[in-house]
Amino acid sequence: MVAAVRAAPRAPYAGRVLTIDRATHDAIVAHARRDHPDEACGIVAGPEGSDRPERLVEMVNAAGSPTFYEFDSTELLQLYKEMWDRDEEPVVVYHSHTATEAYPSRTDIGLASEPGAHYVLVSTRETGNNDGPVEFRSYRIVDGEVTEEPVEIVEQLPARSAV
Repeated sequence: MVAAVRAAPRAPYAGRVLTIDRATHDAIVAHARRDHPDEACGIVAGPEGSDRPERLVEMVNAAGSPTFYEFDSTELLQLYKEMWDRDEEPVVVYHSHTATEAYPSRTDIGLASEPGAHYVLVSTRETGNNDGPVEFRSYRIVDGEVTEEPVEIVEQLPARSAV
């Protein structure tokens, strides 16, 4: 995984709740189901400093594995360049677990390089590609410390205030 080169403009732990709109939540779950039995991964970008997940970017799991995910380094670098050009940052970094609960593994914790991001895990262990409930959980991972946070799903995010 390519680490971010640019310093985060906001303090880590900007919020203690992930607020995400229903359409983005449902798209993340659909991606996890579609890629099952392999892990799915992606990023939801938002305006720098906003803690606002607005633009879902599904990524390719370069590992192609049911037990591990890895962003393609070229694709990730291109995404970071695009986010920088758009004054965005990764608000949510997500991936799925296909056989275990939605809790970060040691590998996930070691790869967590965005201290300001929400790390979302979706477990498809019960339903696989089929409809039905999935675990959808969010964490902050800072310096190896994992803290679960509540997830608030709203029909749509409130309108952005004018600057």
